[in-house]
Amino acid sequence: MSEVKLWIKGARLRTLPLAVAPVLVGAGTAELAGKFNLGLVLLALTVALLLQIGVNYSNDYSDGIRGTDDNRVGPARLTGGGFVEPKRVRNAAFLSFALAGVFGLVITVLTAQWWFVIVGAVCILAAWFYTGGKKPYGYAGLGEVIVFIFFGLVATVGTDYIQTLEVNILSTLGGAAIGSFATAVLLINNIRDIETDRLSGKKTLSTRIGKNISLGLFFVLTWAPFSLIAPIWFIAPAVFLVNLLLLPVLIINIMAVSATKPKDQILVLQLTTLTTLLFAIGVCYGLFTLNF
Repeated sequence: MSEVKLWIKGARLRTLPLAVAPVLVGAGTAELAGKFNLGLVLLALTVALLLQIGVNYSNDYSDGIRGTDDNRVGPARLTGGGFVEPKRVRNAAFLSFALAGVFGLVITVLTAQWWFVIVGAVCILAAWFYTGGKKPYGYAGLGEVIVFIFFGLVATVGTDYIQTLEVNILSTLGGAAIGSFATAVLLINNIRDIETDRLSGKKTLSTRIGKNISLGLFFVLTWAPFSLIAPIWFIAPAVFLVNLLLLPVLIINIMAVSATKPKDQILVLQLTTLTTLLFAIGVCYGLFTLNF
């Protein structure tokens, strides 16, 4: 595999819809308020994508040097697979975080909201310490909580806020909906890795509560977004179109229960990620059409 393909593989492009989804919803709620700003949205999207790529490289590096990936059943990683020197993977993570910080600083200057610097620093620290550092929270069963907060609430409400300069209930509900989907993606990933994580001492939420309860939580997380977004229907009826995804979600849940092989669970993960993006597109479309 060429050098370029290796780095693209390490960036895990299939996870990027999880970075795009909250920005779309935040853009939609800002449009509803009549304050949509394309430039700021593009900057927020750039920050979100760079943070997601940084997290992916960071996880690759930290899990690789700890030996967590030695027995992994999913796609081989750059560090754990011995494809790239660990230091280079770590530096790629730091570069991604630094670039995210630069674009975040541009947003701060344009909006004159200087406290964003603190928010950005917290986001970067949360990204690194998921699996990095001496006591990563991802190894303590807190990964799902942090993903819900940062990939759901913070990303969605933050995108809305840089345009409207206020926190509103609709962006919060949208953030909770996207956060639920993003958390479900991480959860099914950890369900797949329960046995290998136990061998390597990685105490994820799934290794703590077991497969059956984890699947139950997965069901809740994949159905919850439809209820969370329901209040928006009364303001923007076109958002009701997201209910077309109810059948795909039902199929995903059935697949999650019946999955017996890692490749089956990987498919569930990929479909859940795609559903997250489609859900966000549906919400964004419904909110934008209201003002057309």
